Amino acid sequence: MNNHVRVYLFVFSIVLLGLLPSAAFSQPKILKGKIVDALSNEAIPFSSVTFSRSGMGQLSDSSGGFLFHFDSFEADTLSVTNVGYQDYKLFIPAITGDTLSLLVKMEPGRQNIGVIVRAKGNRGLFLWRRIVSHKPRNDRYRFRNFSYELYNKLELDLNNVNKERMASVKLLKPFGFILDNIDTTEGVPYLPVYVTEALSDYYYQKTPLKRREVFKAVNTKGVENASVAKLLGGMDQVVNFYNNFIPVFDKQFVSPISDNGDQYYNYKVADTQYVAGKRLIHFLFQPRRKGENTFEGDCWVHDTTYAIQKMTLRLSEDANINYVSRLSLIQEYQLIDDSTWFLSKDKFVVDIAPLGKQGASFIGRKTTTYRNVVVNDTSVVNELARNKILEETVMPKDALAKTEGFWQEVRHEPLSKNEQSVYKMIDTLMQMPLFKTYSRWINFVGTGYMYVGKFEIGPWYNWIYMNSVEGLRLRFDLATNEKFSDKVLLRTYGAYGFGDHKWKGGGSVLYLLDNSPRMHLRASYKNDFDYAQKILDEVSSDNVFSLAVRKSGVPIKFIKLEQSELELHKEWASGFSVQLSGTRQVYDPVLNLPGREHFIDKGRDVFNTFEASVRLRFAYLERFLENSFYRTSLGSPLPIAELRYSRGISGVFHSSYNYDRLFGSVSDWQKVPPFGNIYYNVFAGRTFGTLPYPFLDIAPGNEIYYYNRYAYNMMNRYEFINDRFAGVNFEHNFGNGLFRYIPLTRKLKFRQLWTAKVLWGDLSESNRRLNFINGYPFQSLDGETYVEVGTGVDNILKVLRVDFLWRLSPSALPSGTPYKKFGVFGSFRLAF
Repeated sequence: MNNHVRVYLFVFSIVLLGLLPSAAFSQPKILKGKIVDALSNEAIPFSSVTFSRSGMGQLSDSSGGFLFHFDSFEADTLSVTNVGYQDYKLFIPAITGDTLSLLVKMEPGRQNIGVIVRAKGNRGLFLWRRIVSHKPRNDRYRFRNFSYELYNKLELDLNNVNKERMASVKLLKPFGFILDNIDTTEGVPYLPVYVTEALSDYYYQKTPLKRREVFKAVNTKGVENASVAKLLGGMDQVVNFYNNFIPVFDKQFVSPISDNGDQYYNYKVADTQYVAGKRLIHFLFQPRRKGENTFEGDCWVHDTTYAIQKMTLRLSEDANINYVSRLSLIQEYQLIDDSTWFLSKDKFVVDIAPLGKQGASFIGRKTTTYRNVVVNDTSVVNELARNKILEETVMPKDALAKTEGFWQEVRHEPLSKNEQSVYKMIDTLMQMPLFKTYSRWINFVGTGYMYVGKFEIGPWYNWIYMNSVEGLRLRFDLATNEKFSDKVLLRTYGAYGFGDHKWKGGGSVLYLLDNSPRMHLRASYKNDFDYAQKILDEVSSDNVFSLAVRKSGVPIKFIKLEQSELELHKEWASGFSVQLSGTRQVYDPVLNLPGREHFIDKGRDVFNTFEASVRLRFAYLERFLENSFYRTSLGSPLPIAELRYSRGISGVFHSSYNYDRLFGSVSDWQKVPPFGNIYYNVFAGRTFGTLPYPFLDIAPGNEIYYYNRYAYNMMNRYEFINDRFAGVNFEHNFGNGLFRYIPLTRKLKFRQLWTAKVLWGDLSESNRRLNFINGYPFQSLDGETYVEVGTGVDNILKVLRVDFLWRLSPSALPSGTPYKKFGVFGSFRLAF
């Protein structure tokens, strides 16, 4: 090749390269993104992703991801669609950089499954039947035993935060640094306020049923309480989509793969996809009727085994549940061998909006992951053999004191940037004196009690009261707290009546010998009017609010009580407890009750008694929410039984009577889905001896129009006295019941209930002669049965309950008395 030719080729190459800069040397444009649920932030797999102008498109992968490569990108509109979600559109201007990353948050939408023809050829029904028939082979509870490491993380965010408005509130200005944590990068601004996490080992055995959970670490800020931490474990998270019913707060929702699911849901098969060589079927479901506790959502089902690979449940729009604007439940399963699918992750996300969807709300996110799954192994049996009872939770003392370095190594998922900032923020808040002051006052208004250093004051709602005997009554309560001592609790109160010009009061000392299981020694003294009978009153009669709801025309009864008591209480891990006590009681009737003068001729120190008692109680697997001294029962999955025997002994502290008393009861509260829940209490008692009326069995009446579950609301106090009795209290709350068929009541989320209370009683002839005094309205049932039935409307304005009650028997009412056969009672409660 001569020199001229070489020169021409060189010049041609330079010109060609100059004409093709974009093709040869420019960087390609990359558009990538991930598609997630707007509420749960969980990935939405297999969405259709297309561009309106260019027509380019693809299907997102099983993790919700998508990726486009362009030589150049002009302005276009991205469109994302997925069954069960609202269509998503986003205008994207020309991409100037190399890479653009998107996070696509899709809002759930109404699934249009359409008219379902219930025939053999319906693919949705066919798939549902196959899933149900294969449940025994896919449910993890089919194994003889299993264990896993459980990691729980609970997040709480304040949603729809108005940053400018919060900054303008003077009371919040000292906490301005909190506003820096408001995240506005994801659309709706929210403020992370709380994060806690727990790590534990969980063990399960099918036959005989045994469960064990050993906490390895708990990390929380602000509320370091072992009983609260235990609620984050696996014992209280038996959420199994293969069950017929799925718990949502205190409700039971019908599972879409329930054995009777076709009575509650419509089904549809959308499409199929292949993931890692396995064929998955996209299965959709929605409620057949409005107003029932059902879900809408979808799942991916593994072909051939019909096991659930991933299921997403969303609260249906008309579900009868309060304060919840949005809710999602997600479970994912993974293969732990060639053919066994096991739960790998579940997530519960709820948007609680007490002020409506437009107001501030709380979003709670609870994520649980499962690692190191072991099935049908002797190691599980050996660990469960260490149980002292069939179900045991172990919380080592050092579990609450792990370092951050420890957590960085053991977390199944790292904390997000927002979660890390929450830990720092709460640490700062807890050290601020002003925050502690605000917290004390908020707690004081809400609960009635306030900490002041090493002491506690309250409840404030008993500070002021007025009645015909005392006139204006002022009361003040003072107690110590755990800052004073973690073993000794001192409590006292004093009250003064400006009408009778007398002081009243009392006090107690509690020594906590052991906290878990509970063992304590308690001594108490009281000299005051006996305002409440020995029942679990929801509103005591010396409460300031009771003044406005007393029954008209019913004389208020006043009786003074001086009581001294010493008790020893001992519990065992099994739920069995024994309480031994000695009690001295001296009564002094003051108004509208027979006084001492009617009994003085008996030659004794009347209305003075001493009794020794033993109480046996069995509440298997009862759970408590507790702090250093106080605790609230969260109930037991089984009935609670109690037996009490008391022996009256004359001559002790001038006691005048010998007698014996027996009492027994069995009570329970159970969910009976899909028919709501029931409560019942069956009880009986007998007193052997001749005694004045204060020491007999006085049927618990109610003289205010605030409904009391544990009393006879159409009966007044001291109306019936007995020395032998038996009864049943029963309540059935249907949920929405018949109200779901009426559009207005369905929208208002009214709930239907009915009650029945039955009491049989009798009085011996000797007690009748001693206590039936002319001019006083004492009665005995004389072997007859008192029956009180009612129905009611619950959940009015989400907080009100109205009961309509009828007194059916005895059929005759005493003449010239304010007793009635029908009454309307109200009450307040907060419930989901």
